[in-house]
Amino acid sequence: MSQTIYEKYGGFKTISRIVMTFYEMALDSDEIGDFFDDIDMPRLIDHQTKFVSSLIGGPASFSDDRIEAVHRHLKISHSDFDEMASLFGEALAMHGMSESDVNVALAAIEGKRAIIVARNAA
Repeated sequence: MSQTIYEKYGGFKTISRIVMTFYEMALDSDEIGDFFDDIDMPRLIDHQTKFVSSLIGGPASFSDDRIEAVHRHLKISHSDFDEMASLFGEALAMHGMSESDVNVALAAIEGKRAIIVARNAA
């Protein structure tokens, strides 16, 4: 049986570190940093770690309806999503994930674009 990306890189603990690195970069981003004003970051990091884990073979799962509901009010644009994906790819690589595994993880995230980006966003 083949190992998932989640297992290959050490599971929840490693994914949590990657997510923390991502948010350090996201908070400094001129494009998406404002999305995180007045947000309970420890709670968000926990949820995001579970979400990312689920996308790369970990135990958690999130329904598309739930993902769409928690992002709906944010009015995320395609450009915002692109910035998030770029920063997340950097965070994955910074933590030693191979280029092919980064591409698989980013493809899984890209698969959620239609439910994260606001329907009327540019």
